[in-house]
Amino acid sequence: MLDANLKAQLKAYLEKVTQPIEIVASLDDGAKSRELQELLQEIVTLSERITLVERNDHAVRKPSFSLNRPGTDISVQFAGIPMGHEFTSLVLALLQVGGHPIKLDDKVIEQIRNLDGDYTFETYISLTCQNCPEVVQALNVMSIINPRIRSVTVDGALFQDEVEKRQIMAVPTVYMNGEVFGQGRTGVEEILAKLDTGAAARKGEELSGKEAYDVLIVGGGPAGAAAAIYAARKGIRTGVVAERFGGQVLDTLAIENFVSVKETEGPQFATALEQHVRSYDVDIMNTQRAEALVPGNGLIEVKLANGGVLKGKTVILSTGARWREVNVPGEREYRNHGVAYCPHCDGPLFKGKRVSVIGGGNSGVEAAIDLAGIVSHVTLLEFAAELKADAVLVRKLKSLPNVTIVTSAQTSEITGDGKKVNGISYKERVSGEVKHVELEGVFVQIGLVPNTEWLKGTVALSKHGEIEIDAKGQTSIPGVFAAGDVTTVPYKQIVIAVGEGSKAALSAFDHLIRTSAPEEAPVAAKEAVAA
Repeated sequence: MLDANLKAQLKAYLEKVTQPIEIVASLDDGAKSRELQELLQEIVTLSERITLVERNDHAVRKPSFSLNRPGTDISVQFAGIPMGHEFTSLVLALLQVGGHPIKLDDKVIEQIRNLDGDYTFETYISLTCQNCPEVVQALNVMSIINPRIRSVTVDGALFQDEVEKRQIMAVPTVYMNGEVFGQGRTGVEEILAKLDTGAAARKGEELSGKEAYDVLIVGGGPAGAAAAIYAARKGIRTGVVAERFGGQVLDTLAIENFVSVKETEGPQFATALEQHVRSYDVDIMNTQRAEALVPGNGLIEVKLANGGVLKGKTVILSTGARWREVNVPGEREYRNHGVAYCPHCDGPLFKGKRVSVIGGGNSGVEAAIDLAGIVSHVTLLEFAAELKADAVLVRKLKSLPNVTIVTSAQTSEITGDGKKVNGISYKERVSGEVKHVELEGVFVQIGLVPNTEWLKGTVALSKHGEIEIDAKGQTSIPGVFAAGDVTTVPYKQIVIAVGEGSKAALSAFDHLIRTSAPEEAPVAAKEAVAA
């Protein structure tokens, strides 16, 4: 299962284990059980502190296993073979169950430990999902800190009967005590906020007590991260408040056009951004949603959803953008029940099924190409008369036998049976004829919409909802700057967002210098000094 290089790396990590680990495996005679058995046997050979017990338990999922610390209630469970994106989750679980220190703020650890209740979490994932590991790792670490929390990770592709029964059509999907708890990428603090209902108000009070920042950055994507680094390097008080640090990058799989980085993945890039920012004296306030911008003569306020208020002498807006919706009947009704926005995450759940991709740009065509290798058939719908993607992608798409391309097609409705998607309707723009395609999934890939709803009535916005800025990143409000995909700057690219964020920070610093400089002495005073 593991090549020599991976074994060597894992062996080095396992040297950090200080407590014994007992792996309890539940296997059957299937091929996947044999694969898991091989993996676990290899792991056992890499550390003297790890033992393996195989159990024939009819009540559990097979193949599955748990990592236990003997003599305690600490246990982490995996149903499936945690390779792919989840291999990191397995390694971290081994280290943490084995006594390696947990890297969380002491206040967060205490909050987890003090949760009152018994919680059993089941997280359905796919091994190709780049958003799933954060949820898995968050719940695993919470279960290690507080044994009243139980966590099991379920590979949806391996346990399709459960996926069908629970009608799971998007990953990650988390169940708590048998009921849907949440879907999509989420971390420890977000989970805690849902379990500890008083946490948000307490956090709001804490944030309101913070002193004003020289530069307050709203948004933690590439633009916000770059702005934070450039501001901090000037030695001024810098804060970043973000709904999720990393932003849209977290939902990106392959990044191959960031200069000097030949190839990486979105979550890895986001982690690198955060590590770089944290190497400076920057106050990062994550999982906080901004709700209002209140300009003032001296300080600018940013009001948060939890009631907190942050203040800055200058503010940089870098709230980015999100996937654009088609806005047709059925889209919102069947979101996560057949309507999806991430082909890399949710594609494996549609194995052998029929799907549609809406959008003929690079994102749409790339999604169709990826899905064609998993599903039985892909119907790509493009509003324009021609596909807008790069020629090389279009050639690849047209070479695939299980893809149908429909141009000049206006999506009119996504249909379903009340529980999940069963088709899509579109109008041929040339003939006006309405057609219907029976299918099980729809992937929307039609671009981005800026996250500026909370700013309406304050800064000037374009007709597309983007923040209007000048060459220095200045908005219509003095002292308020903006950068990245949320602005009118063309070409929404990571490398451009980074440059714009850096520029906005330099402009904010220049603004601080000019507005804090003492006024020139009156002429009479000058003459008196000269005399």
